[in-house]
Amino acid sequence: MSGDLCLSNARLVLADQVVLGTIAIEKGVIAEITEGDHVPAQAIDCEGDLVMPGLIELHTDNLERHIEPRPQVDWPHLPALIAHDAELASTGITTVFDAMRAGSIHGNAGRYRDYARKLADELLAARAAGVFKISHYLHLRAEICSETLLQELAAFGPDDRVGIVSLMDHTPGQRQFRDLDTMRTYVTKKRGMTDEQFAEHVENLLELQKRYAVAHENGAVQEARRLGAVLASHDDTTAEHVSISARNGVGFAEFPTTAEAAKACRENGIAIMMGAPNLIRGGSHSGNVAAEDLARSDLLDIVSSDYVPSALLLSAFHLAALWDDLPRAVATVTRNPAKAARLPDRGTLRAGLRGDVLRVRQYDRTPLLQGVWSRGNKIG
Repeated sequence: MSGDLCLSNARLVLADQVVLGTIAIEKGVIAEITEGDHVPAQAIDCEGDLVMPGLIELHTDNLERHIEPRPQVDWPHLPALIAHDAELASTGITTVFDAMRAGSIHGNAGRYRDYARKLADELLAARAAGVFKISHYLHLRAEICSETLLQELAAFGPDDRVGIVSLMDHTPGQRQFRDLDTMRTYVTKKRGMTDEQFAEHVENLLELQKRYAVAHENGAVQEARRLGAVLASHDDTTAEHVSISARNGVGFAEFPTTAEAAKACRENGIAIMMGAPNLIRGGSHSGNVAAEDLARSDLLDIVSSDYVPSALLLSAFHLAALWDDLPRAVATVTRNPAKAARLPDRGTLRAGLRGDVLRVRQYDRTPLLQGVWSRGNKIG
């Protein structure tokens, strides 16, 4: 259901400026924006707080954390989906593309199971039943160096409304894991592997890349077209990687690992997405390029919360301080991801768009959410 809402005496973060005024939402859609400090009857007096569009998240590992809270622990999916939805709503995210791995690896300590189709069915059923607070779409992470990628993608159809297909290659020695010591630390802690198991895992991944990478990448590109999904690259590292992404029709690049790749993305008209944890921490946990360095070089368009949902709102204010431009910073978590994901009905405070809005005030340069509304309904 869609609600009615009027927020007044608010600093409205518009596309290119911040103005003091009122935003009225009727039947879930922004009906009117007016300037001034007048507070009409029945309106909420925001007392000068910021009002901005709801956040749009294109790539988050948060759902996987809820369905597998610890290695090899399989949590019931519906409660996990509900908890994930509520957590995102509490951080100001009103639209999410839930990342699910497509492509399984069987055998050895590095195995991954097929779960995306079943989880997607449960998510879509819950969405249809009106269970969720926020808007959910599917994001299929296509692991091209796996044994079953194309079969798993074939299980999805246009009616599933898959929004994004991203091309993943986590083979050791390249892209995200150029440094094997960094990969060893990450994987052995996450999967509980011994050094011997890790060595076996690396050998297996290298063999899988030889067998499947080219055919599966080509197949995944075709599947994305069949599904009507936006195609994304992942962890591009070199200009050659970006050249291939451009030929494939990639719309945005998730987490390029070097300045070289980011510059090539800009030259090829591919939007650049970086992780909020990288931005807030001042660097990548994998030793890759710092998001802040790309932001200073005008090589950052979109921010993703990645593995820390609360980091998305925080990252917008971090960029606002860096750029001295709040509307530009807010666009990296609202308007720009909406454009990249082909969602023209949200991401900006403008009459006729969805009434997904946040009320925010600041404490010690940290944003404090005072309210979250989805289609005019208060959800946080």
